Amino acid sequence: MSDAENSLLNWQPVPAPAAVTLRGRTVTVEPLNAARHAADLWLALAGHDAVWTWMFDGPYGSEEALRRAVEEKQAAPAAVFFALLPDASGRAEGWASLMRPDPANGVVEVGNIVLAPRLQRTTAATEAMYLLARHVFEELGNRRYEWKCNALNLPSRRAAERLGFRYEGTFRQHMVVKDRSRDTAWFAMLDGEWPERKRAFEAWLAEGNFDGEGRQRKRLGEI
Repeated sequence: MSDAENSLLNWQPVPAPAAVTLRGRTVTVEPLNAARHAADLWLALAGHDAVWTWMFDGPYGSEEALRRAVEEKQAAPAAVFFALLPDASGRAEGWASLMRPDPANGVVEVGNIVLAPRLQRTTAATEAMYLLARHVFEELGNRRYEWKCNALNLPSRRAAERLGFRYEGTFRQHMVVKDRSRDTAWFAMLDGEWPERKRAFEAWLAEGNFDGEGRQRKRLGEI
């Protein structure tokens, strides 16, 4: 055991995630609410069944079915769901959650991420992930921030690594999802890694990193 592993932390449990609003330059992350967000989410997601390929739920065949699902997520006891509203539209075009919180050990996971096609691969989508990470480390004080996905979900794996999460291994036959066996790839970011990740996020998100048409000058991975 290393000296670092053997040293006392004077650790105190951290607050559990709660319904808060986080505002960035290009996106607002706010508590998911069926009355406020379900109709806009239906407009953004209807007909895009591929969005649900790797999710635990969906696709939904009607606005009412999606509304009921949003109501369930809004009331979920073990996760806090957030709507993602890019400034470009001012409407909810996706959601994400802070889930499986372990305040005693300072661990929380970001998951259940749904992005409508027009939100995917946008500055707003990346900034939403930055805002949640900053909240987890700086405002809640967690030590460990996790990202998990189906091991076959290559876009999610690439996203995790692009956002600064480190691959830690694969849990074989970890779950059964939609009657299919799922191996789960685990990624994590630690509080000691966050300052460097934060600097990279903020350099990438800076207005000077984008040209007049909104195209990035440097990729996040380069920074």
